[in-house]
Amino acid sequence: MLYLVCYDISDDAVRTQMSKRLLDFGTRIQESVFECLLDDELYDRMVWTIGGVGLAKTDLVRVYRICAKCVDTVQIYGPGEVTRDPDFYLV
Repeated sequence: MLYLVCYDISDDAVRTQMSKRLLDFGTRIQESVFECLLDDELYDRMVWTIGGVGLAKTDLVRVYRICAKCVDTVQIYGPGEVTRDPDFYLV
C-alpha cells in the first residue's frame, strides 16, 4: 500500500529528526513530503516511529493512504514519478 506522509514542524531539530526517521520508510518527494510503500507491519512501525518524535502542540503530521486505483490517477507536473513496487526483487 502507498502512503503519503507530510508534516509541518516548527522546530529545526525535531523536523530533522522526523525527516531522518521517515527516510527509513519511504522516498522524499518534497522537503516535508514522503511516499512510503509499506505492508501492514512496516506501516505500524512507521506510525510508532512518528509517535516517538517529540512534536509540539502546533506541529502537524498527516498520513494518507493511497489506494491502488487512486495511484493510477496521480498527476505529476515536473520531474518525478509515483513510488511503485519494483518489477523484481533481489534476494
